[in-house]
Amino acid sequence: MQEQDKMIKIRLRDANEALSLFGPQDGFLRMIQDHTPAKIVSRGEEVAIFGSPDELEVLGHLFRVLLSLIRKGVKLTERDIVYAERLARQGLADELLELYDEEIGSTHKGKPVRVKTLGQRHYVSAIQKSDIVFGIGPAGTGKTFLAVALAVTALKNNRVKRIVLTRPAVEAGENLGFLPGDLQEKVDPYLRPLYDSLYTMLGVEQVNKLMERGMIEVAPLAYMRGRTLEDSFVILDEAQNTTNEQMKMFLTRLGFGSKMVVTGDVTQVDLPKGKKPGLKEAERILGSVEEIQFVYLTQADVVRHTLVQKVIDAYAEAEE
Repeated sequence: MQEQDKMIKIRLRDANEALSLFGPQDGFLRMIQDHTPAKIVSRGEEVAIFGSPDELEVLGHLFRVLLSLIRKGVKLTERDIVYAERLARQGLADELLELYDEEIGSTHKGKPVRVKTLGQRHYVSAIQKSDIVFGIGPAGTGKTFLAVALAVTALKNNRVKRIVLTRPAVEAGENLGFLPGDLQEKVDPYLRPLYDSLYTMLGVEQVNKLMERGMIEVAPLAYMRGRTLEDSFVILDEAQNTTNEQMKMFLTRLGFGSKMVVTGDVTQVDLPKGKKPGLKEAERILGSVEEIQFVYLTQADVVRHTLVQKVIDAYAEAEE
């Protein structure tokens, strides 16, 4: 320990609080320790931290915020620890307390759906305020799931009469004809992630009922041509695989009382060579239209397994 090092102590209420803060087999504590030169020592229901004044300020702030979340009933995950530590280093950890207060809906099992990052909060806020929103960012940032959660909440609250979810079936290319089954069965694998989000929010039985009544529609992008979608919450997923013509066709389906959310990852384009991605063209053409919002999510907003974020970072580094 260096001479200028100081110490702070953080007292916990009981063994359960210590277990929630330290994580399974002290895993959370080790994650924090790996990112700091300070020394963290847990002594029963107390944490002692030895380090420089600056590091003690960051870690003291981090532990106080994590304890506040635990005392609010939040069950912390690895992802929460990583994100909280990053925010603490930017002096923004207190923002997490507000994040966890905001519920945007609940799953069919009654579990509250909340935003997990500041980027996600901005995305949700944009969808609530604007009729056309583009959510652009890497895999695992919750672009599609949050849009579906907001669509389900709008349907439940009678703000819209139906939900329309669509994706281009571009990944199939010319091979669609060789897949077994009728047209619906051929395209279903490309729409599966949309069904998964719906099932999480509403349950399989309820989704099937609402689809039979025409209140939920999941269809390939080609099915949108020639229609006007009124009183609808419309989501175009995997929009990086639309052509410029398809994107224009989709956006001009917007009817009165409707919202459109377009999601995509510009780093994962599956279009044939020479085709301009509709998502990139939309950014260029519509960027100056005030009523249309573009929200950019980043690696910091990835809410999947912590390894997913490392994979995205590694690929981004390799491309540079």
